[in-house]
Amino acid sequence: MKPQKWRYILLAGVTISFSSYSIAKKPNILFIVGDDMAVSDIGSMGSEIKTPTLDSLAENGVRLSHFYTAPNCSPTRAMLLTGTDSHIAGLGNMGEFMQPEQRGKPGYENRLNERAANIAEVLKTSGYNTLMTGKWHLGKSEEHSPKAKGFDRSFVLIGGGASHFDDMVGWAQEPKASYREDGKLADVPTGFFSSEFYTNKMIDYIESSRPSDKPFFAYLAYTAPHWPLQAPDEWIARFKGRYDQGYEEVRRQRLDKMIKLGLLPEGVIPNQPMFSGLPTWEQLTDEQRRREARTMEVFAAMVANMDYQIGRLFTYLKKIGEYDNTIVIFMGDNGPAGNSPANLGGGAKWIAENFDNSEANMGRKKSFIDLGAQWAQVAAVPSPMYKGFTTDGGIHTPAIVSYPGMPNKGRIIGEVAHVMDVMPTVLEVANIPQPGKAFGGREVLPIQGKSLVPAIQGKKMPERVIGWELFNRRALRKGDWKLVMNDKPYGTGDWELYNLSRDPSEAHNLAASEPEKVKELHAAWDRYVQENGVILAVPKEKPGARTCQYGHCYQ
Repeated sequence: MKPQKWRYILLAGVTISFSSYSIAKKPNILFIVGDDMAVSDIGSMGSEIKTPTLDSLAENGVRLSHFYTAPNCSPTRAMLLTGTDSHIAGLGNMGEFMQPEQRGKPGYENRLNERAANIAEVLKTSGYNTLMTGKWHLGKSEEHSPKAKGFDRSFVLIGGGASHFDDMVGWAQEPKASYREDGKLADVPTGFFSSEFYTNKMIDYIESSRPSDKPFFAYLAYTAPHWPLQAPDEWIARFKGRYDQGYEEVRRQRLDKMIKLGLLPEGVIPNQPMFSGLPTWEQLTDEQRRREARTMEVFAAMVANMDYQIGRLFTYLKKIGEYDNTIVIFMGDNGPAGNSPANLGGGAKWIAENFDNSEANMGRKKSFIDLGAQWAQVAAVPSPMYKGFTTDGGIHTPAIVSYPGMPNKGRIIGEVAHVMDVMPTVLEVANIPQPGKAFGGREVLPIQGKSLVPAIQGKKMPERVIGWELFNRRALRKGDWKLVMNDKPYGTGDWELYNLSRDPSEAHNLAASEPEKVKELHAAWDRYVQENGVILAVPKEKPGARTCQYGHCYQ
C-alpha cells in the first residue's frame, strides 16, 4: 500500500498549506503572520494590491470566508500558539491597557503563561526543530522569550511595533525598540528592513539546521504592515498615483471585487459610520489628499513587499526540496489599524518632536505615519470599525486553504473558523496527538479550538459558540447570530444583535425585536466569561477612545 500524500496551505490575512508528505516522514510546519492586515488587503480577497504569492494559493485551494481572530495582536498570537482563549493563555488584556483589578490574576500575566501547552513545546517534544523570527509581543524578559517557550532559534522584536528600518525606533513609552536573539538582547544590522530581514533570518535558521532528519516548525511573524508605515522607495514608487481617487472610490472597487469573487452576497451595503463622521475625500484640501494618497501608497508597498518576501521563502523551500513537505499557515492577526498612535499615551507630542512627517519623507526612515480611520474602513469593507473593536471589522480576517490535487479548486467555504483552530488542525494533519492534561512537568488546560480538516474537506462543521472580550468590548457568535457590545460612539454601549447570514455588515440591530435570542446569547456569553476567567474592567484609556482626522473627530 502506497503511503498517503498530502499538500496543504491555510492562508489568511489565514493560509494553511498541507504539503505533500509521506506518513513515514513528518511534515515541516510554517506559520506566517501579517500584522494588521484586513480582509480585503490580499488580491484574491478583494484588494487592488498585487499579491501574487498569496493569490496563487487561493487559485489552487479554497478560501475561508468567516475566519476570526482577537481584536488586537498579542491576544491573537497567544491563541494561535496555544489553541486556547487569550484569557486562559495570559493575554486577557494587553499590558498597555491592564486595569488594577486584572493585574496579577490568572490569565492576565501579559505574557504567554504556562496554563496551556504552546505549539513550539508540543512540536519540540515530537522531534521538531523549532524556529522563530519577527514579532513576539508575548513577554518581555528572557525567561518569557521564545527561547524559554520551546523555540530552538529565534530573533524577535519584543514589543508590539517598531521602525521597519535600522534606527530601532520604538514607541513613546519605550523610544528604543528591543530585540532578542535566542533570548539575549540584540541589535538589528545596518541596512535592516523588517520583512526582508525576518525572511533572511528564517532562511538562515532553516539552512543551518540541515542536513537533519528532524522536520522544522517555523513561525515567521512579520511586523508589516503595522505602523509606522515604512517601505523602501522603490516599492512605494510602484503605487504612485494609485490612490488619488480617494477613500470612497477605492472602497467601491474593493466591495465590487469581493462581490464578484463571491466573498460577499449581491446587494450588500457597507456599514461604516466613520465615513460620515470623518471628512470625505472631497472635504480634504489638495495637500491633505496628497498626504492620504501617499499613506496608502506606503501601506500597499508594505503588503506587496511582504508577499514578495514570502515568495522568496517558498522558492528557497522548493530549492532544498522541502516545500512539498511543509504545512504553511499565513494569517493576519486582527483587522486594519485605524486607531492613530497619535491619540494614545502622549503619542502626538512624541511624534511631532522626533520625526519628519513632511510629504516628501512619508514612509521613509525617520517618519512615523499610520493608516488612519478612513483607509482602515476601506480595508474592513463592508464591516464597521477596525482593529480594537469586536465588530467584524476588528476580528474578521481572510483565510485560504490550498493543496495539490484538491477538488473544486477556488471554492469558498463559509464555515465559521477561529485562530484557536489552527493548532488542532495542524496537529491532526501532521498526525501528532494533542497534549494531555499533564505536559512538560505541569498540568495544562485542554485545547479549545476545533480542527478545520472537516471544513477543508467540504463537510459541515457543528454549530459552535465563540466569545470575545478586550478593553471591555464584547461579542459572541453562535451560528448565524452575533451579539456585540461596544462603547459609545462606536456602539450603543448595550448589547446589539445581528443575523450575519442576512446582514453581513452588522447594519440592522435586532435586539429590540428578538429579546429571546438576546437572552439566549447573553446566557452563552455569561458561560464564556465563567469558563475563561474573564475579568471585566472599564479601561481608563483604550484604542479608539477618540478618533480624529484633520480637525474632525468621531467621539
